Amino acid sequence: MNRQVTNTVLMIRPVKFNYNAETALDNKYQSKITSLSPKVISHQATHEFDNFVTLLKSNNINVLQFSDIEENNTPDSIFPNNWISTHFNGIIHLYPMYASSRRLERRNDIIISLQNQFTVNHLIDDTCNCEHQNIFLEGTGSMVLDRENKIAYACISKRTNLGLFNSWCKEMNYSPVAFYAKDKGQDIYHTNVVMSVCEDFVVICLDAIINPADKAKVKSVIKKTNKKIINISIEQMNNFLGNVIQLINNRNQRFLVMSTSAFNSLKTDQKKIILEKNKILHSSLQTIEYFGGGSARCMIAEIFLKPLI
Repeated sequence: MNRQVTNTVLMIRPVKFNYNAETALDNKYQSKITSLSPKVISHQATHEFDNFVTLLKSNNINVLQFSDIEENNTPDSIFPNNWISTHFNGIIHLYPMYASSRRLERRNDIIISLQNQFTVNHLIDDTCNCEHQNIFLEGTGSMVLDRENKIAYACISKRTNLGLFNSWCKEMNYSPVAFYAKDKGQDIYHTNVVMSVCEDFVVICLDAIINPADKAKVKSVIKKTNKKIINISIEQMNNFLGNVIQLINNRNQRFLVMSTSAFNSLKTDQKKIILEKNKILHSSLQTIEYFGGGSARCMIAEIFLKPLI
């Protein structure tokens, strides 16, 4: 394990994955046009999830897998990075969720399991207070973290409150970089659709950042960290190429993890930069992307806690 990437991830196996009309109100990447039954959609998503987990495990990446709870009726539970993040200093951070249908995704049994396996010094949970005030910050969906340089990037939206973002950065000693991003005139709901920070490069759709000053600021901050910029197009972003994540395995090998739709949208020069130090892992997440509006990165909550001896 190093500062920016981890070899251990938390993932939630879906039980009733499906299109969520509540989250679709501000997530343009979801679609409900289908002749498939809810049962078939759920079955296909579970199959995609299992194949994805198998791919990670076969490359010696540790997966802590939990199953969704059917009674909770949480169709988006497959995206745990929105409600929890973990940090090297032993902190578990829980987050306020915009959609009321997603708030049952926060589970004490998962937190207890992490406490039983890792050193947890502090649990930060102000979720109920924030949700009562209708202010939200959805974890590493809302914030893309440069953990090594202590920089947090966030595109502001209904799910990412600027004041709450700044407060998080102050509490966690991160420098905030806020901006606005749109796709066809609509606010992009999560920052991790737009960009991903890796050790040596940043994948980002600069064309989605609408304000020239914001765009210049983001580019300047990235360049100061000496990371290459892999600039992706709006079309590539719609294929979830911004929603990728860098991981390492138990042999210290590096991977850039993405969906097959993201992989198929890669250009030759972009792939060349990635492959300098990483192997690309991709898996078909077509059903999850189509109905859930999220992809590979959304499905992974990184574990940066120190294992108990």
